[in-house]
Amino acid sequence: MPRRELAPSERARSYARWALSQGLNRAVLSYASRRGDPLAELMWSRDLPDYGRLRARGPIHTNPFMAGTVSYAAANEILRSSDFGVGDGQGELPAPLRWLLGKVSAPDALGPVDPPSMLAVDPPLHTRYRKHVSKAFTARRIGSMAEMVTAVAGDLLDEIDPREGQVDIIERYAAKLPIAVIAELLGVPEADRADILRWGDQAAAILDPGLSWRDYSRVEAAMRSLHHWFENHVRHLRSDPGDDLLSALVIAGDLDDIELHALGLLVLAAGFETTVNLLGNAVAALDAHPSQRALLLADPSLVDGVVEETLRWDPPVMATVRQAYAATSVAGVDVVKGTAVAVVLGGANRDPSVFEDPDTYDITRVNADQHLSFSAGAHFCLGASLARLEARVGLRLLFERYPSLRVTGEAVRRPTRILRGYASLPVAL
Repeated sequence: MPRRELAPSERARSYARWALSQGLNRAVLSYASRRGDPLAELMWSRDLPDYGRLRARGPIHTNPFMAGTVSYAAANEILRSSDFGVGDGQGELPAPLRWLLGKVSAPDALGPVDPPSMLAVDPPLHTRYRKHVSKAFTARRIGSMAEMVTAVAGDLLDEIDPREGQVDIIERYAAKLPIAVIAELLGVPEADRADILRWGDQAAAILDPGLSWRDYSRVEAAMRSLHHWFENHVRHLRSDPGDDLLSALVIAGDLDDIELHALGLLVLAAGFETTVNLLGNAVAALDAHPSQRALLLADPSLVDGVVEETLRWDPPVMATVRQAYAATSVAGVDVVKGTAVAVVLGGANRDPSVFEDPDTYDITRVNADQHLSFSAGAHFCLGASLARLEARVGLRLLFERYPSLRVTGEAVRRPTRILRGYASLPVAL
């Protein structure tokens, strides 16, 4: 689909959205980072953060612009507390600016961090949406999907010719597995999957704070393409529904088109991004830790440990933001009403008060599954069980087929900060 040029008025509104949602963040983070603030440096840098500097500031560090925590206890409390909420997906903005942002919003450019996405609304609206979608993620339904995931993973591995010697495991396997599963949930035709994958990958950058205007324009273009596709897809499902999640939501008739698009986009973004990053991060971590890789090869049942320890040690999503809806206290620290708090999941997962020797990658760690990589409380990831299933099956079959697999060449990290994964991971089979 060719990129549509925006009319001047649409472009002006797009620029206003960027200025409010990204431009202000960009200016603040850049300034505070240059001044040496550890929270700003952590949120601004594309390198693996130095959690120790922020941890040394106490359970919650506050600068003139926002607060942040790498404390497990504080993070867990904030994520579960009704005193905090998502702030319309822009919790770092004061309420008047969020109101203004809503005035310049465009229905065909709404992303996974914009209302009515579940990531951007609080109960009771969040509860209503979650009730609809949760039917697709029951333990029984996830269990029934194991056979399909296994078949898809096997087919993808069959498409790789071992005589190729070196392949990009992200492009050829880690990205294709979750998109195939998500396509089943959303009823995406085979012919459309490459486009959906490309647009979804481009749009994922919206989770990063402080995008440049140029990058934001690319993200919005991808969003518009996705919305246009969902508009046509929902219209088709109304006349010819399938047995997928989106068809069920269309048939129920409880959600309008904007809500259906938002839920579809969220399932696409969360279901794809979490799993592709988890798979790639696990392959890279095992390659960097030969002793752990040897343990897995000797005992394939340790694949569960690989999944949980990778989620803890190198999580697919590094941070989330909550806003204090009331004056409160967290971990003994007073938090003023309206304060935006960056909950650094990656840092909480390396809290030495919870995880012994936290910087060590250990697939036999007994409490690795206590990580917060899927969040906690009302916004605990609905697709956590599905992501675990895909990663468990995907890694088990990969190392069964290619036990000598090694990372070769240059592994390229994705340019995003909040989403942490690999854009390219060349491996020798």
